[in-house]
Amino acid sequence: MTLKVAVAQLASDPLSALNAAEKAAAAVREAAGQGARLIVFPEAYLGGYPKGASFGAPIGMRKPEGRAAFARYHAAAIDLDGLELALLAEACADTGAFVVVGVIERDGATLYCTAVYLDGAKGVVGKHRKLMPTAAERLVWGFGDGSTMPAFKTDFGTIGAVICWENYMPALRMHMYDQGVTLYCAPTADDRDTWLPTMRHIAMEGRCFVLTACQHITRAAFGPDHESALGDDPDTVMMRGGSAIVGPLGQVLAGPDFNGETILYADLDTAEVMRAKFDFDVTGHYARPDVFRLEVDTRPKRAVTKVE
Repeated sequence: MTLKVAVAQLASDPLSALNAAEKAAAAVREAAGQGARLIVFPEAYLGGYPKGASFGAPIGMRKPEGRAAFARYHAAAIDLDGLELALLAEACADTGAFVVVGVIERDGATLYCTAVYLDGAKGVVGKHRKLMPTAAERLVWGFGDGSTMPAFKTDFGTIGAVICWENYMPALRMHMYDQGVTLYCAPTADDRDTWLPTMRHIAMEGRCFVLTACQHITRAAFGPDHESALGDDPDTVMMRGGSAIVGPLGQVLAGPDFNGETILYADLDTAEVMRAKFDFDVTGHYARPDVFRLEVDTRPKRAVTKVE
């Protein structure tokens, strides 16, 4: 079976998630019009990735301007039942496309870096909250738990998503492989040269197709109130892209692209997954459960539970 897929290397609108959603919906229609059935968007595409911001939090201090910055960031995030995802769900329903999109999810006073799954006429079918925000991300994002690590079976493959540096967590990768993921989606904010080798390693390790999407965005998009360690020149590139699509034997099928906003496409031979697993199945014939075992706790962890 030949499957066309796409990664959308687009700039978010950190000041308006609704504007970003309208842009994403247009991209879904464009990519689906080119035949793409799966479309992957970057990390924090809706709600914005606050590149270069410190939120006024030196060790032992929280500055007033940092509190104000967090309040603005919280206001710019989305509710999963809001208009932003409804616009994307409508585009998926109109085209039949399956979409994975990174969002900043607002849940009460806490924000989560989340990958949302949308499936055609079904709308939002699931989400994955980033388990371990990296470094200063922990100032502004909560931690996901094991209850949001799903994979979704479709008629063209099994889809899972792992966000940015979670991809350096071997146990999480192992859990995704164990769910039979053949279309491994990696929304990211990592635009370094080292990212593509990571994606190629994962493709070979999991014998799966890997689709990674990163924004290409400049300082101008963030507005004057954004604190940026990269400076305030509006032409400064805050994230330079590097989106790519990789095959199950590590071959680069599209990208990496560092030139600007774009949609990358690839035609996948889905039978290649099984051909690749002939000599390596990390949770099957290449596993050694007599020596190594992974236990995964998929129960939700809530701070408050009610007993009635």
